[in-house]
Amino acid sequence: MSKTYNTSELQASYGIGLQMGEQLASNPFEGLDIDAVQDGLATAFHQLPSAVSNDDLRTAFNAIHEKMQAAKAEQSKAVIAEGENFLADNAKRDGVTVTDSGLQYEVLNEGNGDKPVASSTVRTHYHGTLIDGTVFDSSYERGQPAEFPVGGVIKGWTEALQLMQVGAKWRLYVPYQLAYGEQGAGAAIKPFSTLIFDVELLDIL
Repeated sequence: MSKTYNTSELQASYGIGLQMGEQLASNPFEGLDIDAVQDGLATAFHQLPSAVSNDDLRTAFNAIHEKMQAAKAEQSKAVIAEGENFLADNAKRDGVTVTDSGLQYEVLNEGNGDKPVASSTVRTHYHGTLIDGTVFDSSYERGQPAEFPVGGVIKGWTEALQLMQVGAKWRLYVPYQLAYGEQGAGAAIKPFSTLIFDVELLDIL
């Protein structure tokens, strides 16, 4: 029979465990053993002798760290290769222009207004996806245009906006070097991700 948490003390204690479990689940390593975690927690809380020496703990932590770094590097290589292959194929399509920086764009609507400069502030609508089509941000879906300085966004946007006229709508294919680089952005945009944006330049403010 499962334990009943029917007092504030028990509920708060259970909540602490939940929070710790969520933290572990958000960044686990292969082979993580929750029973061992619970044993270690109880040992420390009750100030009992550790079942594992400090030297062994240090060695184990270093070994797991190296494994996680290696796995992360392999994942990054795969993401980079996927993006590079996508861009190489995309560059061959009719209507796609590739700039010296590696930015690719496709003109959906020409526009006929002024062009912003790096110091301009603009109003835009945009729709951002990963190359697999996953949407990570969209002012269209929010129903609210976004305003920002041309020089205060990712490099791919800064470059493209200065080529666009007010009223234009372009589709941008942004290599990771011109997007969020090796850091990524939030949970949705992994490090080294190539991104796709539909960008509509509404106005220069």
